[in-house]
Amino acid sequence: MTSFLDPVIAFVSAHPWLAYLTLFLAALLEAIPVVGALVPGSTIILALSALVPGGELKLWGVLAAAIVGAALGDGSAFWAGHRSQREILSAWPMSKYPAVMAQSETFFQRWGTLAVLFARFVPPIRAFVPVTAGALGMSPARFYSVNIAAVLAWALAHILPGVFAVSALHHYAGLPHHEHVGKHLWILGVFAAAIIALGVWTLRRRRNGKTPSDQARTGLRPGAGPT
Repeated sequence: MTSFLDPVIAFVSAHPWLAYLTLFLAALLEAIPVVGALVPGSTIILALSALVPGGELKLWGVLAAAIVGAALGDGSAFWAGHRSQREILSAWPMSKYPAVMAQSETFFQRWGTLAVLFARFVPPIRAFVPVTAGALGMSPARFYSVNIAAVLAWALAHILPGVFAVSALHHYAGLPHHEHVGKHLWILGVFAAAIIALGVWTLRRRRNGKTPSDQARTGLRPGAGPT
């Protein structure tokens, strides 16, 4: 795995704009209804944050790409719901996931305005709450005032841990940046955690005797999937 990561790190160092574009797309697609439940945007962002301490990527560029992508994705989903109202909640492709849509609507009705903030950190309804908020009549001013704060907090929570962890490994453990050991440890740890979360999620579905598609068809409330 480390032999695979070294060329990737070298490539990112030579073409940082591609990494910023990847971060932007990961944050954007993760906010799109249905698509966001399938794209591992948070995993990608957490992993690439490890490249900031060594200078392959700039902190401001990583933060900007993630914030702009997430804000644009959330905002587009909200406006789609705001213009179509409740009709969009039963339209394709949302109609294929009635259980998740019902969970998103229940979440929004329970928490109101705060649902926009909390949903940023709760997969998979992260990708469904903005469109639900728009469809249920939340005003644009109220949505954006909360969403901007939510996106900023989400970006910091996904980027700074990797920056601090890798910096600490190199500073306190004496690991040289040019050998990429700290980056390897963080990136491998992020992907291992994502795989474990996916495995736990799958086992829970099998233990309940339902696959995700079965639960969607029968309207059962699913548990949170991996980020």
